[in-house]
Amino acid sequence: MTLENFIYESVSEILNGEYEKVRERIEKHKEIYLDDTAICFCLLAFAAFIKKDNNSFYQFMNDASFLVEQTKDVITQILHEMVLGYINFSEKNTNLYAINYNKARKLSIKNQKTDFFEKLNALLKCPPISHYNLHNQTKDPLIALVNIGQAVAAEKDIDLLIKTIAEETKTAMNADRCTIYLYDKENNELYSKVATGLDTKELRIPADKGLAGHVLKTGETINIKDAYSDSRFNPDVDKKTGYRTKTILCMPIKNFNQEIIGVFQVLNKFDEYFTPDDEDLLIAIASSAGISLENARLFERQRKLLEEQKIVLDSFIETLATSIDARDKITAGHSSRVKMFATLIAQEFGMEQNDIYILEKAAALHDIGKIGIRDSVLQKEGKLTPEEYKHIQEHVEITHHILEKIHMSKDFQQITEIACSHHEKYDGSGYYRHLKGEEIPFGGRILAVSDVFDAITSKRHYRDKMPIEKVIDIIKNGAGTHFDPNVVDKFLAIKLNKIVGVFVTETHMTIDKEDLKTLEKYNLLDLYYSIVNNCSNKLLEVFNKYYVGIDLEHE
Repeated sequence: MTLENFIYESVSEILNGEYEKVRERIEKHKEIYLDDTAICFCLLAFAAFIKKDNNSFYQFMNDASFLVEQTKDVITQILHEMVLGYINFSEKNTNLYAINYNKARKLSIKNQKTDFFEKLNALLKCPPISHYNLHNQTKDPLIALVNIGQAVAAEKDIDLLIKTIAEETKTAMNADRCTIYLYDKENNELYSKVATGLDTKELRIPADKGLAGHVLKTGETINIKDAYSDSRFNPDVDKKTGYRTKTILCMPIKNFNQEIIGVFQVLNKFDEYFTPDDEDLLIAIASSAGISLENARLFERQRKLLEEQKIVLDSFIETLATSIDARDKITAGHSSRVKMFATLIAQEFGMEQNDIYILEKAAALHDIGKIGIRDSVLQKEGKLTPEEYKHIQEHVEITHHILEKIHMSKDFQQITEIACSHHEKYDGSGYYRHLKGEEIPFGGRILAVSDVFDAITSKRHYRDKMPIEKVIDIIKNGAGTHFDPNVVDKFLAIKLNKIVGVFVTETHMTIDKEDLKTLEKYNLLDLYYSIVNNCSNKLLEVFNKYYVGIDLEHE
């Protein structure tokens, strides 16, 4: 049972007088889900109030209020305000009731929990709970505009902005529903991401149809007292939803240049008809909303442009990385695997997603400088001469020179620094800048381990893959000299199923379910000690099936 359903059922039982039944369920829930204690106390306080058990009510409500102050859980906060609102309404503390209700409603809008709020509101059944006393607080246009201004301040998510404006307008206008239609010029359609009370996520209508279409075309404000007697009203939405539209106030939304970018449609005023004062209020709201929506649209366009630029950058990086694979087929896939190993290490450290993104791009580009290395050296079978080894070391400096010429953001500058530091050593004996310890970028220290691990676990011109125990031994013994000891520790703690997951990108094998269960239990260090201590070789057999790329049981 979800938490929301637990609350719905408990509230229903309390209202039906099933006190003992609900108390047992709440106590049981409280014992199992300690994090929901505040919710349980809210419900127990509500039950005590309904039973008129004042002593228990004050005890439970004090405990609930204290715990709610300590939590950031939105469901808990909404429930608390709704229970307080119900109690204040019942006690005829109408101003306090309005404050509780409005706070719960705003919490639900901000955190996209309006379904929970509306269902709980329907269960509590305070007759005027949808609008009682709130209209009196917001009828002053200035107050309504301040409320809406606060609600939409700095909001950049256009879907959430539309929903917020619609909910605030509905309350300010003392109406049952408010829909905001935006104009899609390219498709000549009006679309709504929010239609309060409707289940549909997006509603699209031709821009020349219905009242909204008429307002879009003419720029007029339409105030209708009986929707079904007006020929411009399109009843199709009512037919689909079962809703009955009575009164309508429809008005254009304009941007800075007074171009119509959408339409407000407010339905079914609670106290009979929309008045001229309501029209004035909606004009003021529409003006503020138009600016906010236009800003959000511009922000959304900019976000999409940045996403497109990111896609171009990513494809550019992948193309550069692939150009190295084309030089030498036997090392093809090296940069991709180094990226995957580096990501696994970064995840062990709990790095932020953007930092992981930068690290991944640096990993993809870390060998781009090999484009400047002679084929006779890069593809040589056998041991390199000292002169050839010195030449191949130049690829790191070439990497730096190539990447620093790409004029990008500060993030890309980090990519450059990380990519050209993967051959630096922790003791300062690496190349090409002979950095030491924490002088080496953290990402470069991660790449150093990832690069060596992939190099010695991959087939080369002059040798096969090393036995895994020797590989781990090299990584372990390199801690403090070649590698950052903290990076080595995190790398050796990676579960074997994740390491094998990288291997199978090369062999295209599918990991057996039983093997996966075994590999998920152990890490590289566990594997190492099971080998050196001559433990059961079952783990090694399972690992080698995917490392070597063959099933040892069928040799």
